[in-house]
Amino acid sequence: MKKLVTIIFLIILPVFSFASEKPVWIEATGEAYLGEIDTQKEVKDRARMDAQKNALEKAVGVFIKSHTLVSNSQLAEDLIYASVRGQVEKTEILHEGWDTKERSLYRIKLKSLIKPVYPEEGKGLSVKAYLSKTDLKEGEEVRIFYEASSDCYVYIFSVAADGSVTLLLPNSIRRENLTMAGKACEFPTSDSAIHLKAMFLPCYKGKVAEERIKLIATKEKEEILSLGFHEGMFKVYDSRSTGMISDLVKRLNRIDPDKWAEATSVYTLTR
Repeated sequence: MKKLVTIIFLIILPVFSFASEKPVWIEATGEAYLGEIDTQKEVKDRARMDAQKNALEKAVGVFIKSHTLVSNSQLAEDLIYASVRGQVEKTEILHEGWDTKERSLYRIKLKSLIKPVYPEEGKGLSVKAYLSKTDLKEGEEVRIFYEASSDCYVYIFSVAADGSVTLLLPNSIRRENLTMAGKACEFPTSDSAIHLKAMFLPCYKGKVAEERIKLIATKEKEEILSLGFHEGMFKVYDSRSTGMISDLVKRLNRIDPDKWAEATSVYTLTR
């Protein structure tokens, strides 16, 4: 007899904090050392590029934070913005010169105007996701269907209203999460020991709730979340793990935007 495992999809009630898409001014410092075969111009150019790289990294953090949700359901929306990159529009030199103590070190401080740039639709990796039902009664089972444009590794999350996150796939039973390009996949499969049921929170008094599932696909296998604890077959990140969201965004932000994608599936639950 198959073991029945019930996952309660907790209620997510997002509240958005809208922000401007305008470029931002960022100050950053860069440095480079003078080698035996380097010219001073080459060193100055390297320091300038280092300063611009640091400015771009700072700007990306600003862009992501500007879209942060003010609810505990951050993971359900914030990852959309983790693929943002920056483009330098203007640069002003605030200070530059050789270090007074270490004469081979050149340092420059820039003020750069950086514009947010998002990946073009249709390029790189993409993933689609939908559920077996979009309108569910409490206690009904639900299955997740997904398909990717390229071979990739798929991670499936359930996000709770209290800020906790459950990693549904991979799990202790199904550790392999490789998905082949164009293949229609489902979770859980019809012959799986895992069953997902849509349930209201015990303390929820309303009759209708909107719930979400988040998928992240990466071209390479990634340890995108290293913390958490195991509860049965699934890895859980409780609401006290306040750094989990920002850590995940930072990890994804280091991956080329064309090499990862995300998708969100939404359904309505009624009593």
